[in-house]
Amino acid sequence: MIMKTYCLTLSLMLTALLSFPQNVQQRLTNAVELLLKDVQMKHATMSLYVVETKTGKVIYHLNEQTGLAAASTQKIFTSVAAFDLLGKDYRYTTELGYDGTVENSILKGNLYIVGYGDPTLGSWRYHQTKRDSILNRIYLSVKNAGIKKIEGNLIFDNSKFSYQPLPGGWIWDDIGNYYGAGTWAINWNENQYDLLLKPGNKEGDDVEVTGTKPALENCTLTNLLKTGKAGSGDNGYIYMPPYSSNAFVTGTVPAGEKQFVLSGALANPSYQMCKELEQKFTENKIEITGGFKNAGSGTDSYKTLLTTIASPPLDSISYWFLQKSINLYGEALLKTIAYEKAGYGYTDSGVKILRDFWSKKGIEKPAINIADGSGLSPQNRVTTDALVKVLQYAKTLDWFSSFYNALPTYNGMKMKSGTIGGAKAYTGYQTSKSGTEYTFAIIINNYDSDAGSIVPKIFKILDELK
Repeated sequence: MIMKTYCLTLSLMLTALLSFPQNVQQRLTNAVELLLKDVQMKHATMSLYVVETKTGKVIYHLNEQTGLAAASTQKIFTSVAAFDLLGKDYRYTTELGYDGTVENSILKGNLYIVGYGDPTLGSWRYHQTKRDSILNRIYLSVKNAGIKKIEGNLIFDNSKFSYQPLPGGWIWDDIGNYYGAGTWAINWNENQYDLLLKPGNKEGDDVEVTGTKPALENCTLTNLLKTGKAGSGDNGYIYMPPYSSNAFVTGTVPAGEKQFVLSGALANPSYQMCKELEQKFTENKIEITGGFKNAGSGTDSYKTLLTTIASPPLDSISYWFLQKSINLYGEALLKTIAYEKAGYGYTDSGVKILRDFWSKKGIEKPAINIADGSGLSPQNRVTTDALVKVLQYAKTLDWFSSFYNALPTYNGMKMKSGTIGGAKAYTGYQTSKSGTEYTFAIIINNYDSDAGSIVPKIFKILDELK
């Protein structure tokens, strides 16, 4: 009887032990081992780092000190540093002024637009920044100054930022497309336009370009597009470097679409804005005898200020920066940090300040080996350890709620994603059913994209934190 009782007790203990839920470390270990055995990962490198948010206790680590291409998850370095260095209430300004004098409703001088890098000027994301709103604001300021004729030029002063609008290392296939737009001191409509297309009905047909929105100024487009299979998606690319007036578009867009849109990057946002402003003046009977002039450093500026146009605050800009992963916003923030801290908006200066900033927060500089503020450059290399440290730091600041609310939601988790050729990454926060908060980062480089989507497999790992 004693033996039977002992065996029964032992059996119950073993059953309880086997049925007891594995802890999160073991579940992560099992999930990672399963993915590493996947054929898609044969030539890949994976890094995963997870800590308890409140204590900083390491829950799981794999290659957390290995620098990898993190794509747009890199944006959190720029966003968090901007909150700290500029402040969540920071606003960009754009100034409108003139030199010379106003006599008998005639401005005997030039009208100036002076930019300080506002990436929202002309943006459709905010009511007050839309193109029509900005153009109307400028027109009314000129009208209210009693000016009916301008005997001079429209001077667009871009001198606060570098003449070079693009970070080094961006690839030719990205430049010319909306996500590869350059950044100037004067930006317009997020430096983007839409190319309106009419594909053919069958594969191999020519594609008709029906127009652009807004109407492009001073651009000659060579159309090499062909119609792809129905449902094949966007495989078209626009090629046009900054300051150019010549572009070509190639690749395929899917058959059977009544209208298909490719979004391109403005080669000269100031010129585009100038032509739209000239049209606004003409419609409202303000005459201009001069023309467009793009001013750089060393240029004389206005003597009389007419108005200052302010952007939405930084916390609102950061929201769209992270939610929609707008590369333009990241590059503008990086140059703005350089302008505010060093007096000139230059990408390399911004990168140096950013790395110095994080170095002082305990992240070694080689762990943030970057070339831009958005993650688009294939030269970027960061570690999951660095990503987690940034998120942990943000958690301690009084503006954290603004940053947290800006993070997108994927797979039911609050996290930033990143995608670039052969690279996929996620970093963010998750609270488990038991109430434990985790901070995590995962990067996979060089996975076999032909073997299917890696995303559901990454989510299986991250699901262990729920």
